[in-house]
Amino acid sequence: MTEEVIDQSPPPPDPDPIQNPNPLIHPRRVPFEHGLLPIPNLLFTDPIQTLAPIKQKLTSSATNNRVGSPAISDALSISSDHARLVLETLASVLHSETDPLVVAKPEEVDLVGADVRDLVLFLYVQSYKKLMPRTHKDSAAVADVWPSASAFDGYLSALSPIQLVRSNSRRFMPSPADEEAHQLSYLQKHIANIISLLADPVEGEGDESSVLSLESFEHIRFLLHFGDKGSDVPSLSQATPFFKNSNPDMPSVPVPASEVHDWLLKKIASAMECISDRISGKENGPSNASDQDAATADACDRGPCIIEGVSKTSLFKQASDLKGRSVKVANCHDSVIYLLAPLRYATVYGCSDSTIVLGAAGKAVRVEHCERVHVIAATKRICIANCRECVFYLGVNQRPLIVGDNHKLQVAPYNTFYSDLEKHMTEVGIVPTINRWNESMALGAVDPHDSLSHPTGASDKQSESASCVDPNQFTNFLIPNWFVGEALGSTKDNPFPLPAAYIAVQQTSLKNLEETRQSLRETPLEDNRKRELTTAFHMHFKDWLYATGNIRQLYCLQGD
Repeated sequence: MTEEVIDQSPPPPDPDPIQNPNPLIHPRRVPFEHGLLPIPNLLFTDPIQTLAPIKQKLTSSATNNRVGSPAISDALSISSDHARLVLETLASVLHSETDPLVVAKPEEVDLVGADVRDLVLFLYVQSYKKLMPRTHKDSAAVADVWPSASAFDGYLSALSPIQLVRSNSRRFMPSPADEEAHQLSYLQKHIANIISLLADPVEGEGDESSVLSLESFEHIRFLLHFGDKGSDVPSLSQATPFFKNSNPDMPSVPVPASEVHDWLLKKIASAMECISDRISGKENGPSNASDQDAATADACDRGPCIIEGVSKTSLFKQASDLKGRSVKVANCHDSVIYLLAPLRYATVYGCSDSTIVLGAAGKAVRVEHCERVHVIAATKRICIANCRECVFYLGVNQRPLIVGDNHKLQVAPYNTFYSDLEKHMTEVGIVPTINRWNESMALGAVDPHDSLSHPTGASDKQSESASCVDPNQFTNFLIPNWFVGEALGSTKDNPFPLPAAYIAVQQTSLKNLEETRQSLRETPLEDNRKRELTTAFHMHFKDWLYATGNIRQLYCLQGD
């Protein structure tokens, strides 16, 4: 059974909020999907009461309103490693591609630091709770794509990630519209606090009176945007009635924070009403292929492309399908999926018994609720949450982050290449000389942002870390090249250098293979015996293809 849902058309141009008098406002998904850290000292029961003095402390130690990890460590009472993690995570989800923190080299991150206003907003959204997975409308129709029970089922009386996702009823990743509505609802509830953290008091007019400058207002772009793309959007201030005609050469007049609050609340309410109508229309309308395509196109316009429900097949997408975009691979089973493109963000959710090859993800990769999955990824950073029996072959510039309830994870150095890999890595800013695949950082066994990952008695435990794949078990992964066409790139080998132990094993294996070949060449055999030997080799290879399931991949990819 195969249910592939993907929109391959390029996204339409963004509506111009300056031309459109009533543009819809949207939440920026990225901070909510890739910016949450389960560090206890970042989880504030009352964010406004806690963050106001923290902001004052950060501001007092800032240079040009920017702070590095020492100041963050001191203000939040966290370790230097966790403070560095905060900086790196913030950099991966910032709204401005030209922010000094985004473009800083690894050794410059602490020197450059983060803008205090962006940092405070980042800390505030740590109070966000993710939306519960939805129940599929046709549970019986999708039941057979799910795998058999894991060998770990019942281990420590905890459900496996796949079982967590599908317990009680078949549950699937929330739709983009549902997630957007949930994020807008959160912002609607908290926008007053968020504005107060960005506002400045007016001297002599009491604690209740405050104003917002144009510069501070623009930092709300970390959480909200106009248009349909979600990054590199036009200036947020140009869509407002109070900053729209500001002279760029003159200092703008600060605006009462109450006016900004009322205007944003009205915009959020309007957007929520529009989304509610869209969701109810889909739920009440007929469920057919054209509706599904329209829903997917809508999701890709403002969010990532979604590949969902692929089962027992192979799927290949290249740069022309996905270039410069983000992607989610969800609920795929017993498949091999190639996404050989320069990506911004990638999420792998609820998959099992599959191999997923991600080209070059320049911002972040997140893998969650997966079981018996091999992920091969070149990326700047990766977060692994609530997974079991998964193996990660990584070329990663920052320490892999492991959170939630994980069991039997393994990590290994990157093990493949395709002809355009180095070109794609350059496009998205991945450095091949830095690979921290074996320096994983494990945080709490309970992810407080995920309502599914709360096994009994795990609240005070650290997440189980990953072990390294034994060099003797390490193999290269060959990406078939018959579907890349005539225009081949320059990459001829793995761009990430292998550690010495892995190189030594590979050299020994190659030497043994060559000796076997030489022995066969030098063995005097009659023609009929040579044919018998060749036939035996072919039969054993064919048996291996069928036993491993690779024969299906061969047929699928040749069919493409």
